[in-house]
Amino acid sequence: MNPSVAPAASSLRVMSYNIHHGNPPSKPELIDLEAIVNTIRKQTPDLVALQEVDVHTERSGAFNQAEEIARRLNMHYFFGKAIDHQGGEYGVALLSKYPLSETVVHRLPSKAETKGEPRVLATAKVTLPDGTTLRFGSTHLDAQRDSVNRELQIREIVRIASGEPLPFLLAGDFNATPGTGVIHLLDQAFTRTCQNCAPTIPVLKPTKAIDFIAYRHPAGKFSVASHRVIPETYASDHLPVVAQIQIRK
Repeated sequence: MNPSVAPAASSLRVMSYNIHHGNPPSKPELIDLEAIVNTIRKQTPDLVALQEVDVHTERSGAFNQAEEIARRLNMHYFFGKAIDHQGGEYGVALLSKYPLSETVVHRLPSKAETKGEPRVLATAKVTLPDGTTLRFGSTHLDAQRDSVNRELQIREIVRIASGEPLPFLLAGDFNATPGTGVIHLLDQAFTRTCQNCAPTIPVLKPTKAIDFIAYRHPAGKFSVASHRVIPETYASDHLPVVAQIQIRK
C-alpha cells in the first residue's frame, strides 16, 4: 500500500465511527463495507477512529475489515483486537493518511463479577508531513447499564494519556452521555470537540450523544474549527462524528 502524500497540515480532519461490523441495521444479514467506505470518503478525513471492526469472522467473511477499508481509502491502518469472535477477531481500528508507528493495544479493566466484554484502547504515533507528531487513539467502552466498568476504563485511559508527552487525540464510542461520571472524568483530562453535542444514536431520530472526539495537548496546540454529526442513516447503527482541529505551529 502506498498512501498518497498529503500536503502539510495546519489542521486535521478527524472522524469517529462505530461501523457495526459493516452491517446496515435495516439489512441484518448483509455486510455492506462499501457503504462505510463511501461515508468515510465523503468526509475526506485525515484520521479515523473505528469501532466494532471484524477480522476474519463468520458473520463478516474471511477478510480484515480494517485493512480492506484502509485499502479502498488509500490510508494506513492499525487494528486493535478486543476479543476473539466467531473464529476471528473483533475490536477497534485507526486509519490515517499519514504514517503510523509505535502502535499499542492497551487492555482496559473491568470488574470480574460483571462479566463485561473485554475492551481496549488502540493507539499509534502519527507523523504529519511537516514532522509534527501526535498520539491518536480509538476506544469503545463497556456497554452495560451500570457504569462501573466504563468509569474504570476511562480512568485507565486518563492514566495512559497523563504519561504521554505527545499531544493526544482520542476518539470513540464511550457508551456514556455528557453529564455522566464517565464523561466528567473524560473532561477533566481532555477537551471534547463539542460541548452541546448533537446526538449520535439511534441513527433514526437520534436522542443520545455517546460518540466523541477529544484532545489533550500542551500549551494550546489544538483548537476546534468545527464539529459535525454526519446524518448518514443507512451504513451503521451510529452516526459518524467529524471535527476539524487546528494545529498551532
